[in-house]
Amino acid sequence: MGLTQLEEFKTTLINNNHFKRFFPQKDIEGMSEYHAAIQTAKDVFSQIVTNQHHPYTGLSQASIEQGLELAFPDVVPERGLSIGKVMEKIGETVTAHSIQVTNSRCLAHLHCPPLTSALAAEVLISASNQSMDSWDQSTSATVVEEKIVKWLRDLFYEDKTANGVFTSGGTQSNLMGLLLARDHFLDKKFHWDTQQNGLPKEAGRMRIFCSADAHFTVRQSAFLLGLGEQAVIPVETDQHHRMSIDKLKEKLHQAEKENLIPFAIIATAGTTDFGSIDPLNDIARVAEQNNVWLHVDAAYGGALMLSEQHSHKLEGIKQADSITIDFHKLFYQPISCGAFLLKNEEHFNYLKLHADYLNPEEDENDGIPNLVTKSIQTTRRFDALKLFASLQVLGKNTFAQMVDYTIDLAQHTAALLEEDPNFEILHQPEINAIVYRYFPKEHRGDPAWLNDTNSFIRTKLFESGAAVIAKTRVNESIYLKFTLLNPLTTIEDIKEIINQMKQLVEERGRNNDR
Repeated sequence: MGLTQLEEFKTTLINNNHFKRFFPQKDIEGMSEYHAAIQTAKDVFSQIVTNQHHPYTGLSQASIEQGLELAFPDVVPERGLSIGKVMEKIGETVTAHSIQVTNSRCLAHLHCPPLTSALAAEVLISASNQSMDSWDQSTSATVVEEKIVKWLRDLFYEDKTANGVFTSGGTQSNLMGLLLARDHFLDKKFHWDTQQNGLPKEAGRMRIFCSADAHFTVRQSAFLLGLGEQAVIPVETDQHHRMSIDKLKEKLHQAEKENLIPFAIIATAGTTDFGSIDPLNDIARVAEQNNVWLHVDAAYGGALMLSEQHSHKLEGIKQADSITIDFHKLFYQPISCGAFLLKNEEHFNYLKLHADYLNPEEDENDGIPNLVTKSIQTTRRFDALKLFASLQVLGKNTFAQMVDYTIDLAQHTAALLEEDPNFEILHQPEINAIVYRYFPKEHRGDPAWLNDTNSFIRTKLFESGAAVIAKTRVNESIYLKFTLLNPLTTIEDIKEIINQMKQLVEERGRNNDR
């Protein structure tokens, strides 16, 4: 090494010491910076939650953009700012104008308030930054995830041949279910290796059957898997918005007459709008009779397995070949956190690929667990830790009580709306979602007025920050929706929101009469 190169290297070492304060490590300066940064972030969030009494500030997109531009004119400044200043500005311009999901009047979507225990675990997850693809990147994290998966296996399947893996949520889990269903079917029916050969000519005739109210990711998965949306055959629902068994049988029979090839049925345990649970036992019998894969999308309703009062609604789920479950819904975990469960763990082999630098075959022979062999993700967060922490802190009884409370609240809310002549509800809640609309007697024959008024109610509540509720469409009519995931919401909250709705319409009417 020449003199010039030596001097340059010394300069690099000096700069390297300067870098230490940006990372949490054993150096005192680095850990001091870390503690200060975490404390500032905690203070900023605590202040917002404590002082903001509504689920949203009501700011428009343009106002948020303007505030962000003033606070941060450059996305990448030439010289960095102090972490304290950056956190404070983010708090003022971003977090303060975010949807406050812990607020008892945030009732729009399957968007839960996160448990404090899970948030504490998130600090460890992000700081330790484990990657769940290989043993040498995750060690103890792998052991924890496998422990949680075994608990889920026993909860849903009671079958030691079952297995699973954590996912980013329902979208990924549904995709995995259909991917494995497709490849298993092609293997057994045509002795075809999709991993090596791609799709055969018969793929154009393959069909998936699901409820007309199933999640849109069934259609999305079909086109991502090369089958096209046309591969999905929607099945009509009954008056409770559950898949009709008679219609399912009709659709399967019609497919056979048209020389189409059924390979999967998707049952839904908790539809997004209505929370409806398809008749799982009956669907399982049909799937078995037709020798097709049964996948149950229990992203929403899976938590009912914790409840002695409501677990019977999922009777038959253990017959599914695969199951989707989300923990960032009724398990109250921060986004993202989900799992994919498989009745026969051998079917994970359809996903398996080996890379010498990541999960070499000899690792498998030596019993080294590289979880990438069960996942369509490579780099993956240690999300199992936050669920593990929450289960330990709350215990099964408290989780069950929270689930039961929200279902009871939904039933009481439905009764309130039914008793009020100004409203119409479309269904009795099976979990904790209620679809309804403002429906006064004098305007029931005016669908345009009804649609406009219900859209107006939802928009005004959101813009004022008074409540965040959802809007949906059923048979060309606009409806509103309460998704009562939050166990902090009370019946008094619901009564006040209902009164605000009526006041908004009355005030609008008076203004129009002037």
